[in-house]
Amino acid sequence: MGQWTVYILWYLCKEGPLRFGALKRAIGSVSAKVLTERLRQLEQSGIIYRECVPSSPPQVTYGLTERGKELIGVLDGLNEIARRWAAEDPDHPFSFEHEKEQTDGHSH
Repeated sequence: MGQWTVYILWYLCKEGPLRFGALKRAIGSVSAKVLTERLRQLEQSGIIYRECVPSSPPQVTYGLTERGKELIGVLDGLNEIARRWAAEDPDHPFSFEHEKEQTDGHSH
């Protein structure tokens, strides 16, 4: 499904339902096109739902379905591993500090 899928699922898991713009801001460097493609794939797989409120502009919210919520334990496990790796090596690409600095425009 692509590299952004886990990020999408992680934010929906931790933040709850999010509108497209909020999800894009949370993830950061993903393009709108790629985010849209991944969201469609996840929706077609029954992992997330899409709720559209007709307005101008339309308000589209994404969240985890019951099927998607089954992934929470897996995502928590990945988070534990990433934190352990980060503690062992702060310069490791899975380090949250490394990720934060990259998204802030700084690097080691």
